[in-house]
Amino acid sequence: MGFIIYIVGLICTIWCVLDVFKKNIDLAWKIILAVVLLATSWLGLILYYFWARHHVEEWLKNLR
Repeated sequence: MGFIIYIVGLICTIWCVLDVFKKNIDLAWKIILAVVLLATSWLGLILYYFWARHHVEEWLKNLR
């Protein structure tokens, strides 16, 4: 059962990383976000999907 949960989390995380690379932000930020998502597993996945997904471009646009 734990293996199935791991695989589902991995697939969802890869989906979120691909979503990050579709965003209109600098490549360096894309790589940083991808590493953070991969390192934080379920927590990063949940935070990105439900909270940060729609705001990432706006937040990082202000940093330029």
